[in-house]
Amino acid sequence: MAAAAAAAAGGRRGKATRGAAGRRRPRGAVPGAERRPRAAAAGRPVDEEVSSDSETESPSLGRRRREAAAAEEEVDETPQEKKLRLAKLYLEQLRQLEEEKAAEEEDTEPADLIGDRLKEDVLEQKGRLQRLVARDVQPPDPSNIRVLRGHQLPVTCLVISPDDRFIFSASKDGSLIKWEVESGKRLCVVPGGKKGTEERHMGHASHILCMAISSDGKYLATGDRNKLIMIWDAATCKRLYIFTGHHDAVSGLSFRKGTHQLYSASHDRCVKVWNAAENAYVETLFGHQDVITGLDSLSRECCVTAGGRDGTVRLWKIPEESQLVFCGHQGSIDCIQLINEEHMVSGADDGSVALWGLTKKKPLALARHAHGMQDSQGLQQPYWISAVAALRNSDLLATGSHSGSVKLWKCDEGFRKLEPLWDIPLVGFVNSLKFSATGDFLVAGLGQEHRLGRWWRLKEAKNSICIIPLKRRAAAPNPEAPDSS
Repeated sequence: MAAAAAAAAGGRRGKATRGAAGRRRPRGAVPGAERRPRAAAAGRPVDEEVSSDSETESPSLGRRRREAAAAEEEVDETPQEKKLRLAKLYLEQLRQLEEEKAAEEEDTEPADLIGDRLKEDVLEQKGRLQRLVARDVQPPDPSNIRVLRGHQLPVTCLVISPDDRFIFSASKDGSLIKWEVESGKRLCVVPGGKKGTEERHMGHASHILCMAISSDGKYLATGDRNKLIMIWDAATCKRLYIFTGHHDAVSGLSFRKGTHQLYSASHDRCVKVWNAAENAYVETLFGHQDVITGLDSLSRECCVTAGGRDGTVRLWKIPEESQLVFCGHQGSIDCIQLINEEHMVSGADDGSVALWGLTKKKPLALARHAHGMQDSQGLQQPYWISAVAALRNSDLLATGSHSGSVKLWKCDEGFRKLEPLWDIPLVGFVNSLKFSATGDFLVAGLGQEHRLGRWWRLKEAKNSICIIPLKRRAAAPNPEAPDSS
């Protein structure tokens, strides 16, 4: 109830005051990823630039196309037939996956595995799934950390492909690199260009600040200081589209899980919604009072943002045209990530790490000075929290700063407490952290400078990607093992 009362006035969708910018595509014109793309989207040339300020198709033409597409779908199959077909397909995929697991664990029946998997899916959708893995994580061995070099300037962001086979990283030098996890080889390099060469150059011509990959691994999105969002084919690293419309640096990107809907955040204080598959702009959301520094989303039609020095974390409910405001940090909130559909973690330059529940407007747990204190010009100042990461639907977290280490944390079953686990020595600004989907490794993006500025420079640091293996203790039989809730 408290969080609902915190819904901010003025969080409605953005409407420009005049000209073509005042028009935006109706919601019905951008279906989810499960629908087939419209003919208009398919007919657009690759690498076309799409602006949130540009003219859209006429309402009558868009309506006729939607009606034609809907009529075609109705002829093919009824909604009930479609639901039944998708359910059978989903269960068949589960059966194949669980039979493969059962082949390795001969004492477990496939039917039981499928039932457990279905229960986990239900808990995940409700936001209550929490796999208890942190207690089994062993102290990482620094000698097993692999270091990948390729960027000339500080690494600012990275993502891992959904199958955990590839890493995509970007840097202040404007370059984009695709790495193979197993071998550490560079499979593709898109170099950065000089300012003003965006039309001729395939890649970015300024600092890349953020990136995201779709849950099917098809699309990669990158955002830069030049206000541009570029959409790439993740398999070939070929640029497909350019999205324009933000009026300042693009600082956060995230694909909605299971779709090609893309959320973007910017220093212009607004959040925009796009559809990568249809090369389309959807809408703009306003509410933050300072630059937005981070953004994340999962499968629900909503996203969370960190509002820098306005001191707020916000949950944007897209269909309801509303937002919830959360307060708890004392400094600039610089990073944020969802743990599951109901909980998130954030970090600020006051050195604090906060755990949030989406039904409470204050933190459930707050670790102050999480990375300790530093002597800055004779004053004791906390180390800024520059990156946070969560192993999805689990109790394992990681935080980064420039304190000389990445910290692993355990949050208890009620998300009411943060307990430090291990320190992993890494020199430099930890500008990005990501867990692999399986939790077998953690990837850190390091630089000599913070991703958003040049307040300090650590000359001893190397601009690099670090792959940190995470080993777990063999699970002992435990008849009282808690269920995931």
